Amino acid sequence: MEREEFEKRALEHVDAVYRMAYHLARKSEEAEEIVQEVYLRAMRPRTIERFEDNSAEGGGGIRAWLFAITHNVFYTRIKKQKRDPMQVEAFFGEAADATPPDEAPPHWDGAPIEWEHVDETLKAAIDDLRPEYREVLLMWGVEGLKYREIAEILDVPIGTVMSRLHRARKILADGLLADEKAVDRLGLRMGAVDPS
Repeated sequence: MEREEFEKRALEHVDAVYRMAYHLARKSEEAEEIVQEVYLRAMRPRTIERFEDNSAEGGGGIRAWLFAITHNVFYTRIKKQKRDPMQVEAFFGEAADATPPDEAPPHWDGAPIEWEHVDETLKAAIDDLRPEYREVLLMWGVEGLKYREIAEILDVPIGTVMSRLHRARKILADGLLADEKAVDRLGLRMGAVDPS
């Protein structure tokens, strides 16, 4: 692919790359740095030469490829930060009681959602998810990626993607249903009669 065409197609996805970076980093400044690094890596001449667009064969194409770079850049930064000295308070504040996601997958083939139209209560609940759950949920629900594409981006088995997605949805549902205001605001009350 010619460099000009590659750049044009890659830049069409800058908003989606930023959104994914922001949901991973949870800070706009860090997300902006991640996006810059993603595009610096993607625009290297040798990288462009090696890029193979697999969207015609059912692959994720350039967007999924950029998400893979985003994921790698973010977790490389995390690993680097872990090598930096840690304050005592930060060490003892880390949660060590997390259980691995090992539940069955959901059976839902919904269309991707528009993040800008998501209710603030739901956005806050999604932001509270552990990063590995939030990342899979957003790639699937907001970006509309298939399990296989997410598995390739994250370099994990497809079963891990499915279990993380199921766990993320269960945590969201349990949390929202436990909040009476959220139930009313989002119209989640079971057995409620539509007043119209």
